[in-house]
Amino acid sequence: MGRMTEVADLTHHEHGDTEGLSNRLNWLRAGVLGANDGIVSVAGIVMGVAGASSERSAILIAGTAALVAGALSMAAGEYVSVSTQRDAELALIEAERNDLDRMPEEELAHLTLMLEEKGLSPEIAQQAAVQMTAKDALRTHADLEFGIDIDDVTNPWGAALASMVAFSIGALLPLLTILLPAPERFYVTAVAVAVALAITGYVSARLGRARPWPAVLRNVLGGVFAMGVTLLIGRLLGTRIS
Repeated sequence: MGRMTEVADLTHHEHGDTEGLSNRLNWLRAGVLGANDGIVSVAGIVMGVAGASSERSAILIAGTAALVAGALSMAAGEYVSVSTQRDAELALIEAERNDLDRMPEEELAHLTLMLEEKGLSPEIAQQAAVQMTAKDALRTHADLEFGIDIDDVTNPWGAALASMVAFSIGALLPLLTILLPAPERFYVTAVAVAVALAITGYVSARLGRARPWPAVLRNVLGGVFAMGVTLLIGRLLGTRIS
């Protein structure tokens, strides 16, 4: 019997730890991507404006507007997205609670089958399922069936704040460097943005357990291309307008 308790507790503990780590990595990945968006979008805008006008006030106004609008847009989008995910998680938890109330035997059989699929023998799976269900049936089923921690349902406000802050921090880099005297500001901004994009590309690849250097190269080339295009358009429009 002691062995069955150990198996049940270990299965639940390991899955819960993995799920908690996965959630933390997802938040960190969202933050890295938010910072990346802030770097690229604001760098493109300020480069375009700086290419069309030498007035630092115009560049500052355009860059600040892009930062605020982008940060609020990221926050709103993340809030809507995570709220939808949260609603789905709460609906699954409520449905599982109803199933446990209406047909506990069927749910126990389902849990036993899942444990067998994880490699336990039918006898051990049956005993482990009984003990895990007796301890906290709803938590066990939500965890093993859906990967949901009923005490750690996704928080849309936290996601919105994280996205907004990450975007703002990323956007500040090109906004500050582009205010340097011309023509140095173009070179300094390009180098600073390329380094920042290399860092975010590397971190995002490591979080996804992918090879970092292809991600770094794609990230840097994409950002430099965006800056180059907007700078060219800004200079063409500036020449036409003037």
